[in-house]
Amino acid sequence: MTTSALRETEHKIDIAAPADRVFALIADVGQWPVIFPPTVHAESVEKEGNSERIRLWATANGTAKTWTSRREHDPDRMSVSFRQEQPQHPVGGMGGTWVVEPVSESECHVRLLHDFYAASDDPADLDWISQAVDRNSMSELDALKTSAELAGSDQLVTFDDTVAIDGSAEDVYDFLNEAQLWSQRLPHVARVSLEEETPGLQILEMDTSTKDGSTHTTRSVRVCRPHTSIVYKQIVLPALLALHTGRWLIEDRDDGAGVSVTSRHTVRINPERIADVLGAGADVHTAQETVRQALSGNSLTTLRAAKAFAEGAGDGRAAS
Repeated sequence: MTTSALRETEHKIDIAAPADRVFALIADVGQWPVIFPPTVHAESVEKEGNSERIRLWATANGTAKTWTSRREHDPDRMSVSFRQEQPQHPVGGMGGTWVVEPVSESECHVRLLHDFYAASDDPADLDWISQAVDRNSMSELDALKTSAELAGSDQLVTFDDTVAIDGSAEDVYDFLNEAQLWSQRLPHVARVSLEEETPGLQILEMDTSTKDGSTHTTRSVRVCRPHTSIVYKQIVLPALLALHTGRWLIEDRDDGAGVSVTSRHTVRINPERIADVLGAGADVHTAQETVRQALSGNSLTTLRAAKAFAEGAGDGRAAS
């Protein structure tokens, strides 16, 4: 790396919310998937004092990436610095700092600083990184502003569906992981495309049929952990949703007889599209119930098909 290959950027935004509230959102990476559009999944791997090691799965210029970073929290200065430990190509190195600056008791100014260089000498790689940093930084700052300025409930809803299966975790996981076969195994999946350039990190696109005969297209990034869980986030959403994250969770049953499998959804309604989709008389509650019924219906169909597959009952297609 040469000095000229290092780029530094600064993105900033004014937020009408107290600085401590904004700093708390930045500090808690576990909440990032529901706050920041690029973040699919985030985990705090280890923490000691103000030092923290995190792992992130996120999108960059439409591709899925994962990396680990070291973070240093400075609550007094309301800053969090970070440095990637295992950058993903084409990134050679990247770090930066979140800085929250109080303006008044109810307002603050946030700066997001980055420094980075490419893994190669190809200028196109450095330009690709710059574009990804610009796009993600502004997306994250806008989303941070929205979350911090929300008054009262933000209409985030989480719900589960669970099925007991007298089969192995491995077989259940295989059914859920091999989503490229879902159009053959699940009646509501009309078309499916699965990409997996990095093992365990998938991009899944589906056309899903609805009860009225129409179809909608969704695109998700999935983080797959054999044979325990698959976490995902939709990056192309149906019209009614502003956010949809989910998790397939496979757990041994207490009685030792097989496993329990849970489908968990966390959604936020897009209020601007309610009337277009459900009619002028519909409200947020109606939209939530509509979404819940649709997602739970599809989840239970998938869980029952996984049960049939794991218990050896044919090709895994749910019974009619």
